[in-house]
Amino acid sequence: MAQTTEPLTTTPTDPFVAPHPEATGPVTAEELAGTLAVGTGLLVGRYTVDLGTGRWWWSEEVTTMHGYEAGEVSPSPDVLRRHQHSDEREKLVKESLASLRAGREFACSHRIVDAHGRTRDLLVTGQARRPRGKGSEQVVGYIVDVTPVRKQAVDQQVKRAIDAAYVSAASIERAKGVLMAVHGLDEDAAEAMLVQQAGATGAGLRQTAGQVMAQLAAGPGLGEGAREQVDRTFDAVAPDRRPHMREAQLARRRAS
Repeated sequence: MAQTTEPLTTTPTDPFVAPHPEATGPVTAEELAGTLAVGTGLLVGRYTVDLGTGRWWWSEEVTTMHGYEAGEVSPSPDVLRRHQHSDEREKLVKESLASLRAGREFACSHRIVDAHGRTRDLLVTGQARRPRGKGSEQVVGYIVDVTPVRKQAVDQQVKRAIDAAYVSAASIERAKGVLMAVHGLDEDAAEAMLVQQAGATGAGLRQTAGQVMAQLAAGPGLGEGAREQVDRTFDAVAPDRRPHMREAQLARRRAS
């Protein structure tokens, strides 16, 4: 991709270079990676905007974030506006504007829709600076594609929700089973009784079932008579159809 301005150079006055108040000795790449480069790898690009001429430059990573091949588009604000997410086109980050006017660093996040129709989450950093010698003021910074981090967070939330749903369902089913065994009810009647008790306590179906099972597990059990009754019910189980050959093999294997 052709550049419209020179790439940034690192100087002692560069805003991206922080002073080192004290030296503690050399640092190896392995040590630095173990300290800073942890977690999910992200795509990082750089950009420069010359405020006096209106010229833009960005690295090929920014082009990739927007769904293009190298050299397919030229850096410009039109490309950025074209891919802004429809929900964020009217947003104005006042803190970023104030930081730019004062020459301070800023950071903000927004969503884009790339050339393939995929929504991506970007983190944008920047700072205004005036190059040494001649030249107008510039804004320089980084653009980071944080989409993988957002996806991981969503996946974790979904997993927690699914796990909680399974735990809740299992607790309810166990509570229904207890009611069926103790009161001699069928499944529908046991469920109706559990729902009625949950409504009376105001704790909800999941909480009621969970508390009942927790208290039963912590108690002495249902007694010797209950165990004998359960054993008799198992002894009385009979197949209601001829088992499939594979099912019979599995049953014999489990019994052995």
